[in-house]
Amino acid sequence: MGVYLVSVCAEDWFTEGEDGWGDIATALNGELRQQGLPPYESVPEAADFVRGSGQAFEEKMSPSMDGFVALCRAHLSREDEETICGWTVLVPFSLDETIRLPLGSGYTEASTVIAGAPQVLAIAERLAAAVGLPAETPHMCDNLDLTMWFGQGAAERLAAARPGPWSDDLDAAFYVAVFLRAAQHSVRRGCPMTYS
Repeated sequence: MGVYLVSVCAEDWFTEGEDGWGDIATALNGELRQQGLPPYESVPEAADFVRGSGQAFEEKMSPSMDGFVALCRAHLSREDEETICGWTVLVPFSLDETIRLPLGSGYTEASTVIAGAPQVLAIAERLAAAVGLPAETPHMCDNLDLTMWFGQGAAERLAAARPGPWSDDLDAAFYVAVFLRAAQHSVRRGCPMTYS
């Protein structure tokens, strides 16, 4: 089992009930309207995720996050640490600050915290630069690409051949890569990201 970070298509985003995110989508649009912002309605459909470079995103969040949290504390402000670590839904547009909705989602029951992918991307890029995340790190994360790269030996082999700060803690580097690629995917595809 475990927790997965996945992209969400329009069919799931706008579906009401436990199989969809319709209540979150509706509540988010209400909050956006209160802030004078347009509603978020241009979510790609499932068919769009299988055309060319429009694949879906899926990564398994199973390694320990302790090293990643320590990395965040060493390089980020408390506010930035909360932004990159504290969201439960990522949306592909900028938000001045995270939005907290009093609705459960995914693996949380109490509330949903929504962050803007551009803000998360900027923070993740700083962490990637701080650890020197290698260019060989997978870019398109359709079928557990990062999970496999870090978990099945490719990262270890590269670390042995070309060590650097990224190789000091491969679990921490995994999470840097996951948050970086998730934010990039959200912005590029215009889709929400969440945990399931």
